[in-house]
Amino acid sequence: MKVVSIFGGPRKKGNTANVLSWVEEQLTNLGHEVERIDVADKNIGGCIGCMNCQEFPDEPGCVQEDDALPIFEKMIHSEAVLYSCPLYCWSFPAQLKPLIDRHFCLVTGYNFGQPQSLIQGHRTALLITCAGPVENNADLITENFHRFSNYLLADPIGELIVPFCTAPEALGEDIRGHASELARKIIT
Repeated sequence: MKVVSIFGGPRKKGNTANVLSWVEEQLTNLGHEVERIDVADKNIGGCIGCMNCQEFPDEPGCVQEDDALPIFEKMIHSEAVLYSCPLYCWSFPAQLKPLIDRHFCLVTGYNFGQPQSLIQGHRTALLITCAGPVENNADLITENFHRFSNYLLADPIGELIVPFCTAPEALGEDIRGHASELARKIIT
């Protein structure tokens, strides 16, 4: 299986990057192809709401010529997409949010009751690290992820929320075990 791993955090050696590496390592050890995309290194503009993309049901018809389109092509040619980021203000951080908004170009016909998605049926998973608890903190992003996946006609197969993350060196073996479980969910 080909898995696109989208890392939306600003710290390449932070909590999220470490846990994501464990998920990717398990996927690779199980014989699957994983490609990580670090969106902090990409030039991705926010959606400008021009609606041009809605005229192109067979491709991402976005008029913006930036790094989002090659990312979407990789997602289209995968079977699973893993979104990972730290929690910022109960949601996705600024590094990932423009790409999330631009996913609009992957779905056409939604407002007419006949949606089509270029990643329909793809498996999606979510990995979040946060400094606080899950309840009244990270619960909103999981709801957002499920609604977002449903809009994409994708199959949200699971999420891993790692609460009370303080430093990468404080992540224990239990978190590594949860990362392995998420990897197995992605491929089964």
